[in-house]
Amino acid sequence: MHLSRNLLAGKRKYLFGLILLLFISVICVAFSMEGNDDFDIARREVLLRRIGDELLAQSGDLTSRVLPVKKIAENEYQIRFEKDLTFLPDSLVNTTRRLLAKDPLARDYVVDVLNSGNSSVAYGYAISKNKKNDIIACMGRKQPKASYMINIKFKPAGINTAKNGYLLGSLPFLAFVGFIFLRSIKPKNALPKGQVTEVFTFGSALFDEQKRQLVINKKTINLTGTETRLLRIFALSPNETIERSRLQKEIWEDEGVIVGRSLDMFISKLRKKLEPDPNINIVVVRGKGYKLEISSKKNLLAQN
Repeated sequence: MHLSRNLLAGKRKYLFGLILLLFISVICVAFSMEGNDDFDIARREVLLRRIGDELLAQSGDLTSRVLPVKKIAENEYQIRFEKDLTFLPDSLVNTTRRLLAKDPLARDYVVDVLNSGNSSVAYGYAISKNKKNDIIACMGRKQPKASYMINIKFKPAGINTAKNGYLLGSLPFLAFVGFIFLRSIKPKNALPKGQVTEVFTFGSALFDEQKRQLVINKKTINLTGTETRLLRIFALSPNETIERSRLQKEIWEDEGVIVGRSLDMFISKLRKKLEPDPNINIVVVRGKGYKLEISSKKNLLAQN
């Protein structure tokens, strides 16, 4: 019995450690993605500056600067220029598509070319990972030289989405492991809810209700859950007749079934386990029920 409890305690610790390790691993893997996220964003900003540089060159400007790329929203960036420029929509579309193909997070995005003075949209288009969903117009029409800003808005995706998906996707697995853990530590054949466990002594026997054990003449005898509940009823009322119907009701009715012969079988098993002490016996009171008969003069003691 002691070995069984030690194994159960070890199993609980093992499962708890496994759940904790899995949870820590999920958190570490998910948040380790932040480093890759920062790197890819920095790489994206370099690509955006490259777009600006090529547009200036296509406009014939090889000397003015592309101003620092500005992040204006969570997934939106702005390319600005030191001087005015002109552009062909065809060249702008091809340049952004070619360069942003190197960005693993840039699958879908919208490009708006704005007039710096009033922020009106001079030209715009949308690129999708599925080319059939691209929205491009006014190709082949050269835009007049002016002060432009280019806003590029990316569809939220990539590392952040993957990280959230990884965390959310791991929750069902952790819940499943937790369910197995809880089932493994759920006590079997538990005593009725709210019932206080006790240690009884009668004759030379010691009955430990919680451990489900009888100790008679230093010999330990293990009891089943049903035997424990049955012996407890007798131990609470030694040398008193317990009606058969009461025993059946208290032991089996909660389980939704009452079988008459089951009581006789368990009484027989308890008698055999009490045999090492000849002063203790469960006797039949004909027409009424059973009695835990203790011929020893010792009184029954109950300790919490």
